[in-house]
Amino acid sequence: MAQLDLDDLPPKIAALLAGLSAGDELVLVQHGAVVGRLAMSEASPAAAPEPPLPPEQHAAEVFENFRASIEDEF
Repeated sequence: MAQLDLDDLPPKIAALLAGLSAGDELVLVQHGAVVGRLAMSEASPAAAPEPPLPPEQHAAEVFENFRASIEDEF
């Protein structure tokens, strides 16, 4: 399943997507042709929060994510 972070989108598009409610439909158009449709459904119940990581494991995860993003960029 593809995932799209609204923080990565221009504010106007993010607001449009965030404002959709259950039952709304969004039509994706490119050069006048419909290329896709998104139908909004009820929000799924929130997952139980994960227990916090120990500080050393959290720091290791942060550094690993940073290293991976630097490698991806260069």
